Amino acid sequence: MYQSFEFYEARAQEAALEADAATLDNVKQRNLRAEKSWTRLAELARKVATDRAKAEQAKTEKRNAELGLQLSQLN
Repeated sequence: MYQSFEFYEARAQEAALEADAATLDNVKQRNLRAEKSWTRLAELARKVATDRAKAEQAKTEKRNAELGLQLSQLN
């Protein structure tokens, strides 16, 4: 299941807030580790979305160039 980077960023922010509110050191550390993990997942999801958009743009440009070539051959 694909999650957006916004989802992961929201979980990272929640973990950071929980870390700030924690009174026990082990709970604080656990939430800081969770924040780091969620942040990394957000970065990866953002990269996937960016790469997907770039690939789609390249595909569209290639298709348009092929159609332009076909049209120019008809004239």
